[in-house]
Amino acid sequence: MTLAADSVLRLNAGAVDYVLIALYFVFVLGIGYLARSQISSSLDFFLSGRRLPAWVTGIAFVSANLGAVEIMGMSANGAQIGLATMHYYWIGAIPAMLFLGVVMMPFYYGSKVRSVPEFMRRRFGTGAHLVNAISFAVAQVLIAGVNLYLLATIVNVILGWSQWVSLIVAAAIVLTYTALGGLSAAIYNEVLQFFVILAALVPLTVFGLIKVGGWNGLKEKIVATTSDGKVTASIHDQITSWPGNALSGFDSPVWSVIGIVFGLGFVLSFGYWTTNFVEVQRAMASNSMNASRRAPIIGAIPKMFIPFVVVIPGMICAAVIGDMISLKSGPNAADVTYNDAMLLMIRDILPNGLLGVAVAGLLASFMAGMAANISAFNTVFSYDIWQQYVVKNRPDGYYITVGRVATVGATVLAIFTALIASGYSNLMDYLQTLFGFFNAPLFATFLLGMFWKRMTATAGWTGLVAGTLSAVVVFILSEVGVINLPGQGMPFVAASAAFVVDILVSVVVTMATQPKPAKELIGLVYSETPKSHFTDPADAGAAWYARPVPLAGVALVLVVALNVVFH
Repeated sequence: MTLAADSVLRLNAGAVDYVLIALYFVFVLGIGYLARSQISSSLDFFLSGRRLPAWVTGIAFVSANLGAVEIMGMSANGAQIGLATMHYYWIGAIPAMLFLGVVMMPFYYGSKVRSVPEFMRRRFGTGAHLVNAISFAVAQVLIAGVNLYLLATIVNVILGWSQWVSLIVAAAIVLTYTALGGLSAAIYNEVLQFFVILAALVPLTVFGLIKVGGWNGLKEKIVATTSDGKVTASIHDQITSWPGNALSGFDSPVWSVIGIVFGLGFVLSFGYWTTNFVEVQRAMASNSMNASRRAPIIGAIPKMFIPFVVVIPGMICAAVIGDMISLKSGPNAADVTYNDAMLLMIRDILPNGLLGVAVAGLLASFMAGMAANISAFNTVFSYDIWQQYVVKNRPDGYYITVGRVATVGATVLAIFTALIASGYSNLMDYLQTLFGFFNAPLFATFLLGMFWKRMTATAGWTGLVAGTLSAVVVFILSEVGVINLPGQGMPFVAASAAFVVDILVSVVVTMATQPKPAKELIGLVYSETPKSHFTDPADAGAAWYARPVPLAGVALVLVVALNVVFH
């Protein structure tokens, strides 16, 4: 993800702006210091002692995902392909978040596992567990590096700090509060950061819509996106969400809808939201089964409206800011990239006095994303790798120390993976490819393992490996030109291939190997788990909004309505 030269985007931050940014950092570090006093066990450090209310874990659930790549990447997609970017939210997030809350959290929370890989170990044994733990840990360090790189680059561009200074300062702040207060510090900061991000993005969207003449004015000013002399997103494509050809890369409307619904909406989305421990960890920190199930559902409600303050500013930028209009007419005519959309909006749209809020909002989003990756990494490294395979049966305090050391190690590694990330021109495609490699096969294994009691331990790890390798093959075929899909079509196809191959290999291997006894599958497989496992005494007599299933029903109706209105 490349950004324009700093001379194009440099903002004249004043004393008030720096004071606002400094105040934000004081609050962030203060929360870390206060959270430290609550840590008396490893469960406190890694899972907040499972004592947080649903509204806190729900906001943290969505804030953990509202990082650098989402804000910069989705606004870039909005500028380049328009309204079809909404599918990443309304098709590619909400249904999976609701499924996690209604169906999967009872297994995670009820089994009292401390991480998603630990659930894999109980269901499939050490083979699948080790594959999942290592791949997850590697992915988190890579993604933390992406967040850190974008944070450092943007601070360099906007404020003029050198990239190395920006990298080290940002890493040190995230390291300090995560190492001090563990998951509680990360979660409470994510709640703070969520509101700081909205304080930056809502005024930006409002002022942008005023400038462009409202929604109708925006539709009238949209220009076609041209690449290599060819129109890749027509005006009609950009102001409609379906069939989304500009997003999927398919020429056929039918194949485009299938690719978006199956590749993004089912495989990539469910693979990410239901098995990614970065997200699941927030819900697992809740204070009851009811709260853990409601956390992702509560998070789904603001999540479905976030594209209005992320995607729409990108579209406004591409309609009214000359630099971006020049880019859409032909890349050689501009000094900016699509990834600059949000920064161009801050430069040209925001009135004086809101710059500090906007910069604090961007800093908040990048730090929330990075802290989520680091806090999930230290849990999986400490519990699933170190305690399970390296040093067993030590006192609880020893593993808190390991967690803090892992936090330092992951932060240092993130500085170097940030340098790796700097070599990629489009981090959105890079991350979607990573999700196809790791999350799509993991989801296939989880789905079969939870609903098919016959599935064996050997099938668990062989399916994961085969699924990942199939996604890598699709990626290589795309790189050498055998598969040619513009847009984000290639990650959709890679994820779909990983899912299907994982299922097929798992079924074949299961038929040739011995399953676990049914008594060992209670709490791990749907058919073998008593129905009482899925209920919470708090549900009895509670209002509809305090019960997971009715709340999920309302959220589902809302997201369907949004799809219809903005089709």
